[in-house]
Amino acid sequence: MSKKQGAETEASQTLTAPLPTSDGLGGHEVTLHFENARAVQIIHANDPANLRYLESEMGVKVTTRDGWLKIEGSSGPAVENARKVLVQLHMAREKGVRINQHSFRYAVGLVNQGLSEKLEKMFTDRISFSVKKEAIVPKTIGQMEYLDAIRNNIVTIGIGPAGTGKTYLAMAMAVQALKNNLVNRIILTRPAVEAGESLGFLPGDLQEKLLPYLRPLYDALNDMLELEEIQRYMDRGIIEIAPLAYMRGRTLSQAFVIIDEAQNATTEQMFMLLTRLGQESKCVVTGDPTQIDLPHHRKSGLVEAIQALEKVPGIALHLFKDPDVVRHEIVSRIIAAYRSHRGQRNTSINLG
Repeated sequence: MSKKQGAETEASQTLTAPLPTSDGLGGHEVTLHFENARAVQIIHANDPANLRYLESEMGVKVTTRDGWLKIEGSSGPAVENARKVLVQLHMAREKGVRINQHSFRYAVGLVNQGLSEKLEKMFTDRISFSVKKEAIVPKTIGQMEYLDAIRNNIVTIGIGPAGTGKTYLAMAMAVQALKNNLVNRIILTRPAVEAGESLGFLPGDLQEKLLPYLRPLYDALNDMLELEEIQRYMDRGIIEIAPLAYMRGRTLSQAFVIIDEAQNATTEQMFMLLTRLGQESKCVVTGDPTQIDLPHHRKSGLVEAIQALEKVPGIALHLFKDPDVVRHEIVSRIIAAYRSHRGQRNTSINLG
C-alpha cells in the first residue's frame, strides 16, 4: 500500500468513526488526519479566513497543525456538520475539483441546510474532455440541475443573471457530446445585436465585424480544447460559430446547437432556429430576459419561447438564481443591488 493510500485509509477510519466526546470545549470533538500539511491547506484553499468562516457558521472551533485538523464544539451535530464539510471537500479534491473560497463557503451553506448528499453528487458530476484539459464540474446545485436538464431533454432553455455559467456549461456538454460521438458537429450562434450599435458602422470586413460578438464563445472553447484542435474542427466545419441570422434555410441534424444571448433574438429568429433541428440533435438556449437590447417595439424571442414551450415534452426550462453566480462574490452583490434599485424589470413574463 502506498503512503497516500495509507493516509487516506487512516483518514477514512477517523472520518467514519462515531462522533467521539472528550473533556475539551463543550465535550465534542473529532480529529481528521490527512496525508500531510499541504493536503489540509488545499481543502480550505490555503486561506485561514475560510476556517474562521466555518467556525462562525457552524459554531465550532477548528485547530490545524501539520497533517491533522481538529473540530471542537458544544454541539455534537454542529461538529458533525463541520466534519461533513471538510470530508466532502477532501473527497472533491481527490477527484480533481479545485477548492476555492466560493466552493468552500458554498459547501458550508449546503451542509447547514441539510443538503450534504446533493453536495456529494455535485462534486462527482464531471465533464471530461482529455487528459490535457481540466475536467469541468458544476459549482452550485443549480448548475448541476442544469446539466441534468441538458442530458435528459432535447431542448433546454437556461435563463438567469450573468456569471451563472449558462453558456459555458452548455458548451462543455457540447464538446463532451462531440468527443463521445453523440453528435458530429457543434453549432454556436448568437444574435449580432448590442445596445445602440449596428454592424454596418463597425470597421473591417464581415468576419472582423462579427468577432467581438462571438469572442466569448471562442474564449470558452479555448478552456476545453487545444488551439490546434479547435482550428482543425473549424476548418472541417465540425465546430461552427456564426450569427443567428445565418441559420435560415438549414437543417441541423446530429448537431449540438447553442443559442447564446437569446434575449436579443427576435421572435422570428428564435422560431426559425428551433424549427431547424433535425434527427439526433440537441439544443440549448441561454439568455437573460432582463438584459434585452432589442428596440422597445420588438418582442424578445427568448421571452416568447419561454411562454410557448414551458410545458412541451422534451423541453426543459431552467432558471438560475443569484446563488448560482460563480464569478467574484461582488458580482452577486452588484446584481442584487441593481435589482433593488431598479425593481424587477418588466420582460412581459414572470421569471420567479
